[in-house]
Amino acid sequence: MKLFKFRGGVHPEGRKDLSAEPPIRSLPLPERLFVPMQQHIGAAAKHQVAVGDHVKKGQLLAAGVGMVSAPVHAPTSGRVIAIGDFPAPHPSGLPVATLTIESDGDDAWLESEPPADPFALSPEEIATRVGAAGIVGLGGAAFPSAVKLNLSRRSEIRTLIMNGGECEPYLTCDDRLMRERAREIVEGIRLIRHATGARVALVGIEDNKPEAIAAMTAAAVGSEVKVVAVPAMYPMGSEKQLIQVLTGQEVPAGGRAADIGVLVHNVGTAYAVQQALCHARPLVSRIVTVSGAAIVAPGNLEVPIGALAADLVHACGGFRETPERLVLGGPMMGTQVTGLQIPIVKGSSGVLALTRKEVEANQPGPCIRCSTCVRACPMGLLPLEMAARIRAGDPAGAVDWGLKDCIACGSCSYVCPSHIPLVHYFNHAKGDLAARERLKMKNEATKKLADERNERMARVVREREEAARQRAARKAAAELANAAAKKAAEKEEVAA
Repeated sequence: MKLFKFRGGVHPEGRKDLSAEPPIRSLPLPERLFVPMQQHIGAAAKHQVAVGDHVKKGQLLAAGVGMVSAPVHAPTSGRVIAIGDFPAPHPSGLPVATLTIESDGDDAWLESEPPADPFALSPEEIATRVGAAGIVGLGGAAFPSAVKLNLSRRSEIRTLIMNGGECEPYLTCDDRLMRERAREIVEGIRLIRHATGARVALVGIEDNKPEAIAAMTAAAVGSEVKVVAVPAMYPMGSEKQLIQVLTGQEVPAGGRAADIGVLVHNVGTAYAVQQALCHARPLVSRIVTVSGAAIVAPGNLEVPIGALAADLVHACGGFRETPERLVLGGPMMGTQVTGLQIPIVKGSSGVLALTRKEVEANQPGPCIRCSTCVRACPMGLLPLEMAARIRAGDPAGAVDWGLKDCIACGSCSYVCPSHIPLVHYFNHAKGDLAARERLKMKNEATKKLADERNERMARVVREREEAARQRAARKAAAELANAAAKKAAEKEEVAA
């Protein structure tokens, strides 16, 4: 199969050997699990249980709200002991609505019956079941998968691409999943293809994962799924870059993959779809890489949603030295955190504990306009120009230079000889613009309410004035009638 190239990209040190070889292990069930209601793009789920309720594994805890949302299910059996705020897996550490379950130790599933033949289901029914299972993109974006399936039918998807690139350094959770559960992943891919009507199903895997490529190729024999080895280069695992390499097509600026007839899902998502449709099991756990030189025994764990990051580190032997940096996800696009008392959510792919040597922190210097960041940018943007606008307090100017097309891959920051944290500038500017947009929408909504109130008050005044005029008219008419009646009566008396 002919492959194409994307512009830019970098070759960071992989460091995947730390965790790639040990088989996946199950995390010992923690005594308590902390399950956030917001684990996806879109509206937070609304809890359907109360404190004191006993729940079974897989039971619905919170229902999705609105068009873009996803339900949340119990990751184990036990008792709901709290519903309230708990620190989120976010750099701010701000609390979010969280449901706390005290495990009963049984880990007992809620009984449910899978369909006799998942491939006999209609595309609409598949999307409904995927949505009910709470499945979101497990590559990191956490976009509700059912929404993508529904949108794909309206967009006439021709090519289904499964992302097995896993280009982030250190992370090997998808690699191990493909090695150990290739048959289930391929079955999930076939179900997604059936749901979307795609003619072609491609699995893109970086060529530095030969065992995963071999396992997936063997599992795909006799099916319509084709496994393709792609060059190992960051950010190959990004949706737009993988599409370009496999199809030669570029997603238009400001557009979606569906605009060019392509749908992309992560291989972990395909596995979750297979579990939901073939075994009636919602998304209540995921594979997470625990790695970094500060970890005693790096590896991959199957983790119930809501386990604390501290539980994972403990299961991998703890720290061999105090880490310089803690990261959720990968080192390029992950979230730096200050502690491990935060829960694993559906989009959590890794817990990294990096030493000072691995971090190699350097103080940023002034931009020397060497354009190294421009050559590295896979989106063909000018990071130095965007950063200059942002530093000048002009995020709108950065938008003119393509800020909204930035995928925040961190390639520019990685190659910058002045160690300027460019991607942090861009993320900050995006957040600032989003906050301004929210404020603008709030002000517009407030103005609309004020205008509606003023119109309502003016209408009330007009109605009152009209009512007063009508009362005055009725009174005048009554007085005229009384006067006429009085005159008539007087005439009758005179006549008499």
